[in-house]
Amino acid sequence: MSTDPLLTPYTIKNLTLRNRIVSTSHEPSYSEDGLPKDRYRAYHVAKAQGGVGLTMVGGSSVVSRESAPAFGNLQLWKDESVHWLRLLTDEVHEHGAAVMIQLTHLGHRSSNYSGEWLPTISVSAVRESAHRAFTKEAELWDMDRIKNDYVVAAQRCVAAGMDGIDLMIHGHFLDSFMTPFWNHREDEFGGSHDNRMRYPLEVIRAIRAEVPDDFIISARMSFDELRANGLSQGELLTVAQDIVDNGVDVISALAGSIDSDARLTRMIPVMGMASAPHLELIGEIKQKLNVPVMHAGKIADVATARYAIEAGLLDLVGMTRALIADPELPNKIVAKVEDQIRPCVGASMCIDGIYMSGAAFCIHNPATGRELELPQRIAKSTTSKKVIVIGGGPAGLEAARILAERGHSVALHEASDRLGGQVNIAVRSPRRRDLQGIIDWRIQELTRLGVSVHVNSFIEAHDVMSLDNDVVILATGGMPQALDIEGGSLCLESWDVLTGAKRIEGSAIVFDDHGGNQALDLAEALAKSDVAVEFVTPERNMSPDVGGMVASLYFKDLSKADVKFTVLRHLKKVEKNPDGTLTVSLGLEDDSWIETRTVNAVVVENGTRANSDLYDDLVSHSSNGGAVDIKKLLNGREQNIVRHPEGSFRLFRIGDAVSSRNIHAAMLDAARICRSL
Repeated sequence: MSTDPLLTPYTIKNLTLRNRIVSTSHEPSYSEDGLPKDRYRAYHVAKAQGGVGLTMVGGSSVVSRESAPAFGNLQLWKDESVHWLRLLTDEVHEHGAAVMIQLTHLGHRSSNYSGEWLPTISVSAVRESAHRAFTKEAELWDMDRIKNDYVVAAQRCVAAGMDGIDLMIHGHFLDSFMTPFWNHREDEFGGSHDNRMRYPLEVIRAIRAEVPDDFIISARMSFDELRANGLSQGELLTVAQDIVDNGVDVISALAGSIDSDARLTRMIPVMGMASAPHLELIGEIKQKLNVPVMHAGKIADVATARYAIEAGLLDLVGMTRALIADPELPNKIVAKVEDQIRPCVGASMCIDGIYMSGAAFCIHNPATGRELELPQRIAKSTTSKKVIVIGGGPAGLEAARILAERGHSVALHEASDRLGGQVNIAVRSPRRRDLQGIIDWRIQELTRLGVSVHVNSFIEAHDVMSLDNDVVILATGGMPQALDIEGGSLCLESWDVLTGAKRIEGSAIVFDDHGGNQALDLAEALAKSDVAVEFVTPERNMSPDVGGMVASLYFKDLSKADVKFTVLRHLKKVEKNPDGTLTVSLGLEDDSWIETRTVNAVVVENGTRANSDLYDDLVSHSSNGGAVDIKKLLNGREQNIVRHPEGSFRLFRIGDAVSSRNIHAAMLDAARICRSL
């Protein structure tokens, strides 16, 4: 038996978990028709194969039909959910992990305009800022119906062979009764603590009475709402004891609230924020409870997780986002190769991606959520090829890593003196410094895999053709894209300002026609240098490609720095004045109306244009002419297009060498092309 605290078994009732590592309840939005079908199952099976002790599926799975799924939630009011849950449960069990599921009624945390457009309900007629639904106050017949829905949903989970359920008593319908922040009722369910607890305890008792004694019920709850008129530690400890006395077996403990992006970010910290900020608080809470306690909250590294168990702060440690980044994390601990664990960098694409792109994705693990097409484990190739990768940014590093894992002979060439590409600029922002893990991990992996890495190595077409490679991967990235406007040459590029190559004093307009983090980093850097900044965008919303959790932190600090925000303005013209200042003309799309500003500088963020010179020189010499068979690309099959039979190598380009996109797109390009070689 291992002496590693993380790897020690743990028993809850009649269930023994093989280790203390848990993937806590979360919703990746992989459902189909509100059901956990093949994609959903593959995602959790990968975690079971990776060695996790317990995987908790279906974050915020809804028990009632009128609880509209706001973010791809499973719909456990459907009878057919039993079939799909049984398939998932059986396969997870086959790989040695336990499986539970979270049940909830979303209450006010939903929309009036999704699902079947039924009115949202809550304990009172309230509105959550995150989802913005106006709710009606739950009537007694609503409460009776929903209580029964909870019971029936729990029985479906029993029928599916699951090990237990996790009740969401945090930011949804049940706990809205508990807290005076939401509960404004004047009947027997409002006012005093006992009245506010009356309905949630009725539901818990009803569930407990209708499921087997050894069926586990956990509850996910906060131990400090961290908001005015919310509950604090004292009363929440009483709440915890109340629910334990009425049938809850495990507490999944948190701190904070989730009714706005900013509050959610305090509870689930993102990149640039402190690691495990609530761990000590939850450790104190654990000493006052007589049931197992688990906690997840940016416990992203093994050392912190191990400390949490060894110091007795937790019984079970949630490493949910770390497992999204690397589902093999537990197996790598067992194999004593912790340095090979792909790190979670806290970019929050797994959470914000649900709203931004319709599903949870990891910024630098493209296989997560795509296990059916891109298995987490990379298979060896049946033949070894000689491959050159040109470009050492995220796309090139990932391509070289995958190719080496496949067993190919790989050489990587980077023209500059360091690897990392545009990430080297991004990490200059303290807010995004954790992205360095994306680069550092890959550099370490290339060393382990024996990839030949060359920096300060500028490769031209004649060099490529003299090296006798079977495959050429171009990851040459892009350069800043200028605006085609009158006076555009007077504008500065964001890269020059972020790297310190160009300094600005006085005032500046940051014009963002990109929509990502880059312009926000730029505005923040300038504001910290005492530059008066106006952030201008032609969009109707600021930074539309930045998720709400990350954006909330930017905008809070930029507002404190007196940055002015202007939307729906196009940059029309820039003119230089005799005193060296600039007159900037801003206007509306397809309209003659103009307003002007006088500033010391205009900095433009407009994405990148592909560095295509090398590609253009090589296309005619490649057998495929750079062509990609899209169907085979998406099906994971090897590319075999031949456009030039006389060509001596196959040529592919990936990442920003194709078009201006983000890190995840670069990783996905590399995975799709290189896994099939």
